[in-house]
Amino acid sequence: MPEKTPVEKHHEIKVWNAEDWMYEEFEVGRKDRSLRRTISEGEAMIFNSLVLDMHPYVGDEIFAKEHGIFGQRLVAGAMVFSYGLGLMAHNNINTFSYGYDKLRFIKPVFIGDTIYTIRTNLEKQPKYKDMGLVRVSYEVFKNEGELVLYCEHLQTVKYRHPEDFGDQGR
Repeated sequence: MPEKTPVEKHHEIKVWNAEDWMYEEFEVGRKDRSLRRTISEGEAMIFNSLVLDMHPYVGDEIFAKEHGIFGQRLVAGAMVFSYGLGLMAHNNINTFSYGYDKLRFIKPVFIGDTIYTIRTNLEKQPKYKDMGLVRVSYEVFKNEGELVLYCEHLQTVKYRHPEDFGDQGR
């Protein structure tokens, strides 16, 4: 047998921050917590520019201080959602996003706040011939435990053994 090339050897190494679990391994009730990250003013403004969100509460320091009900600029809710879920991104090659439910912006996030996320595996059910449906919740917290965002993410996940699910899929 010929010796493996360096690239072939590299492909045998598990990719960092990637998961390969399948429907059968999804453990209802499991909780995972992300690292924390602080949201800077520069990245908040870049995000606002990218998504064309220049609402005075997120883009106008003078307005926010003089007329805003919080006395300071907010981080856009879309950014909190994106960052909060990004902190828990698992890059699983066997899952596909099906959508989000129950998205709620519970409390404001301000420039300089530090956020982290807790993901909870809520439920799973057979869905299709080759994939089941799982539901997880994401709770994004700021600073030391103040809940600021909640949502539920639905994902289809490939079965390891589709034959075990027979006609349960729709």
